[in-house]
Amino acid sequence: MNYYKTGTTKMKKELNKAYIALAIVSFFWGTTYIASRIGTQHIPGLFISGVRQFSSGLILVSFFLLRGYSLPGWEVLKKISLQGILLLCISNGLLTWSMEYISSGLAAIIAALVPLFITLFTLWLSSYTKISKWMIVGMLIGLAGVVTIFYDYPGQLHNKSFLLGVTLALIATLSWSFGTVYTSKYKLSTDILFGVGLQMLSAGIVMLIICGLTGKYVNLADAGYNSLLALAYLIVFGSLLAYSAYVFAITKLPPALVSVYAYINPIVAVGLGWLLLQEKMNASMILGTVITLGGVWLVNRESKKLKQQ
Repeated sequence: MNYYKTGTTKMKKELNKAYIALAIVSFFWGTTYIASRIGTQHIPGLFISGVRQFSSGLILVSFFLLRGYSLPGWEVLKKISLQGILLLCISNGLLTWSMEYISSGLAAIIAALVPLFITLFTLWLSSYTKISKWMIVGMLIGLAGVVTIFYDYPGQLHNKSFLLGVTLALIATLSWSFGTVYTSKYKLSTDILFGVGLQMLSAGIVMLIICGLTGKYVNLADAGYNSLLALAYLIVFGSLLAYSAYVFAITKLPPALVSVYAYINPIVAVGLGWLLLQEKMNASMILGTVITLGGVWLVNRESKKLKQQ
């Protein structure tokens, strides 16, 4: 009986830790949009993402190597690098770059469409071809929400910088969604966090090379206190803390529950953007965000229900 009680107590503690980890992901990943927006005021967005991923990856990989882990073979490294390029280099790199031109809140709302695009890519790339009327309704609702948000931006639609920012954020969202579906079939034999570190490191190296070739970099010593603080925040809280918490939460809680973070992140980003950076937040923005997240939730729910059938 004592053994049973001990086991139950341990399970409850693990569950409590998982809920704390999910809360960390939901909040801190939302704040990374603000940090990225602040950082891009004085540092090119692609360079911020490159330094962030390279630094985080180097820390994680070094930690595992010091613990006696060995680098995986070339074939595994190629798969890890492909995942890093799709999920971090293109997605995080372009999303951070987009915040040179658009608000952190708008970038977060566009990124919130990930579950919707994941469903579309799943239908396209896999043998899973079921689609329900409620999925179609959810997609239409999500589109209506985006239209509602952009209702306040008619003048900016002629602004090339604004359009570039929206395009970069959309490509980043598509890349994350496609990368998630495409790489899900590759089950790596390495430790999850070690593999994540290698993804970050490879993506960071690629982005820093691109920045060096294109001139999209600055001397960090001249970047300014706020931008450097934002970069440090992204490395420590955005990557090392929040991503580790995400990996822990996804191993302890049902995926459907963990996916809640995707709906909380935009709310955190929009709220903090308005509070700290005086970004736009009016009735259309709030209504459009709610409608968009409602549509995404409906598509996500129906997708999970059909997969269980």
